[in-house]
Amino acid sequence: MEQKLFAIYLNDHLAGAVLGSELTRRVAHENRGSPLGEFLEHLLAEILDDKRTLERVLQATGVRPSPIKPRVAWALEKVGRLKLNGRIRRYSPLSRLLELEGLTAGIAAKRSLWQSLGLAADARLAEFDFVALRSRAEMQLEEMEPHRLEAARLVLGSR
Repeated sequence: MEQKLFAIYLNDHLAGAVLGSELTRRVAHENRGSPLGEFLEHLLAEILDDKRTLERVLQATGVRPSPIKPRVAWALEKVGRLKLNGRIRRYSPLSRLLELEGLTAGIAAKRSLWQSLGLAADARLAEFDFVALRSRAEMQLEEMEPHRLEAARLVLGSR
């Protein structure tokens, strides 16, 4: 494996973890006191745990964390709040749907990361249980789906 490409790959996923944790934190806040908010609080804890695991992967493989990519991801999440959502000051059901779709895409990418790392022929990765990590991402996707579908129903109606 080419170390430079491996480092880019891991750092891109680390940036994604930053973006995902920030987005999850905000959506949980906007939906606090609801079943969705409770689910997202639990999901946030798991996302942060996965981020710590990814940081350990970087450390175990000698990959230096990018000083820039996580900051850019953090800023992108903040800029993403400016999207037109049909409401000027209030949280919109469309925002909820788009954010849940974004989180779903991020979790799917994380599942792919764990699956890909599980295929890597690298003894430095032997301590990590990528099968369990991939399974957790799959469970997160399964648990997200009813919330995403409900958000879609609220925005698009039952067609």
